[in-house]
Amino acid sequence: MNAVLAVKQYVSRMIEDSGPGMKVLLMDRETTGVVSMVYTQSEILQKEVYLFERIDSAHREPMKHLKAICFLRPTKENVEFLIQELRRPKYSIYFVYFSNVISKSDVKSLAEADEQEVVAEVQEFYGDYIAVNPHVFSLNLLGCCQGRNWDPAQLSRTTQGLTALLLSLKKCPMIRYQLSSEPAKRLAECVKQVITKEYELFDFRRTEVPPLLLLLDRSDDAITPLLNQWTYQAMVHELLGINNNRIDLSRVPGISKDLREVVLSAENDEFYANNMYLNFAEIGSNIKNLMEDFQKRKPKEQQKLESIADMKAFVENYPQFKKMSGTVSKHVTVVGELSRLVGERNLLEVSEVEQELACQNDHSSALQNVRRLLQNPKVTEFDAARLVMLYALHYERHSSNSLPGLITDLKNRGVSEKYRKLVSAVVEYGGKRVRGSDLFGPKDAVAITKQFLKGLKGVENVYTQHQPLLQETLDQLIKGKLKDSQYPYLGANTLRDRPQDIIVFIIGGATYEEALTVYNLNRTNPGVRIVLGGTTIHNTKSINVQIT
Repeated sequence: MNAVLAVKQYVSRMIEDSGPGMKVLLMDRETTGVVSMVYTQSEILQKEVYLFERIDSAHREPMKHLKAICFLRPTKENVEFLIQELRRPKYSIYFVYFSNVISKSDVKSLAEADEQEVVAEVQEFYGDYIAVNPHVFSLNLLGCCQGRNWDPAQLSRTTQGLTALLLSLKKCPMIRYQLSSEPAKRLAECVKQVITKEYELFDFRRTEVPPLLLLLDRSDDAITPLLNQWTYQAMVHELLGINNNRIDLSRVPGISKDLREVVLSAENDEFYANNMYLNFAEIGSNIKNLMEDFQKRKPKEQQKLESIADMKAFVENYPQFKKMSGTVSKHVTVVGELSRLVGERNLLEVSEVEQELACQNDHSSALQNVRRLLQNPKVTEFDAARLVMLYALHYERHSSNSLPGLITDLKNRGVSEKYRKLVSAVVEYGGKRVRGSDLFGPKDAVAITKQFLKGLKGVENVYTQHQPLLQETLDQLIKGKLKDSQYPYLGANTLRDRPQDIIVFIIGGATYEEALTVYNLNRTNPGVRIVLGGTTIHNTKSINVQIT
């Protein structure tokens, strides 16, 4: 189960099916993102695709010497754009691929528009989602629900994205959903409807243990997206923001022109692939090693290119050297900026208190530490509000709850109203009344003992004590202990065996901390394959947008 590979194979097949010759890739806004996540421009250029165009771009030149590969979402707008295109074709021949199921009536409309018979084929290739990592996918949808109910357009898009993922991975799953979440139940029903309607598409070879789709709701764990992160990928997203593998560094002081936007992709960047799940301290020393390695390989200025062989060797090694040079400068810049922000915003201290709020149950210590940080001028208003939000979630019903006092402290500190409002918004979004699970208390004697022993040993790293709720949910699921009463099956059938292929989808967005959890579960549970998806991939900024 590899989301990146699934989409990559679709794109490869499109290009191969169109045969030799120069090609243009015609996409829409969303499929452009889908393709860019799995292929670099230079990789596609090697496959004779020399032009990338948007179907909605009005000023495209006719180029009859090019074949057109169209990869589009089957939306009304795109079908209309394609009809206009086929009436006055700009290219010699068209290979049309839709990223999801297209209606027969739309195909008929396209056929009628194709008077010049330029369409060679129309197919469905189900790359209708953003493949973030092999085990992570997103739909890039922010704010999918209005209150406790789905926004109808977002429900439709989420259903399409999720069914496309299932089709691309060739899975026809049993479905379980979080009972406390109305949106989870609704999505389960919609996915089931599509599977029933398109039963021929979902007629895959039966496996001994059927795959499982588990639908969860972000509001059950609003803590995870509010925490500062200390592993590379998660930290970059939290502090700089990752948008389809792109990081905007234009605000970095003294940034050079070619580093204003960089791409971090584990597919094409070995250093990133090896370090994305390591913590910040390890990244620092690995960057140093990378630099030293680079220095060794650097072509010496005085290197004498005396013979043809010398020149040949230099030219052959130069692209590798140039690539390595780009990798080094990119990661040094990114890590340098992370380091600057950590110092400037006092994030080590902030994070330690966040972890205490998320993982410990000592109210008076937590309150004291939050108050202390609210007085610290280095702590930004954003981080001050975040600490009070975490306090509000954890100690919502504590007998000594001091939330009104903390909100007054925020006000006195000059924290703007838009941040102060977030405190009540987060309780409304993910407070005790909403949650279906106990986010803060160990459930049973074993868990309590574990926590006690952990307390005795001391924590290896105070900044990474927190485990997302997803860790426990999936752990229970893998062991066959996840309660049907809290996570019922849709329909009468239930799994008799422990699940092996699990697709877990979080309505309201997943996080890179949860992606790391899934990565580790996949590594430590042979025979179990988990793919994590979300309507989006959150950091604190985006969850704050979503809850307001």
